[in-house]
Amino acid sequence: PVTPDILEEARDLIQGDRASSYGDAKTSFERIASLWSTYKGVEITAKDVASMMILLKVSRGVTSAKRDNWLDIIGYAALGSEIAQTHQPHRA
Repeated sequence: PVTPDILEEARDLIQGDRASSYGDAKTSFERIASLWSTYKGVEITAKDVASMMILLKVSRGVTSAKRDNWLDIIGYAALGSEIAQTHQPHRA
C-alpha cells in the first residue's frame, strides 16, 4: 500500500482525528500551559507547550525509531506556528 506523505498525514491528524478527539489545539495547549505553570510556579505559554512536546518526542526518538515521533513533531511544530502567529504583537 502507498503511505501518505508524512506532511499530509500530520495535517490530516491535527485537522481531523486528533482535533476531534482533543478539541481545539490552542485551547488545549493553553489549558496545559496553565496546569504546568501552576505546577512549576513559572509562566508557561501555549507556545512553550508546543515546544516542550516537540522536545518530549525528540527524547523518545533517542531510544525509539518509531515514525510516530516524527509525525508528532511535525504536528506540534505546525500547531506551535499557528499559536505563535496569533500571539504576535501588532506593529503600526
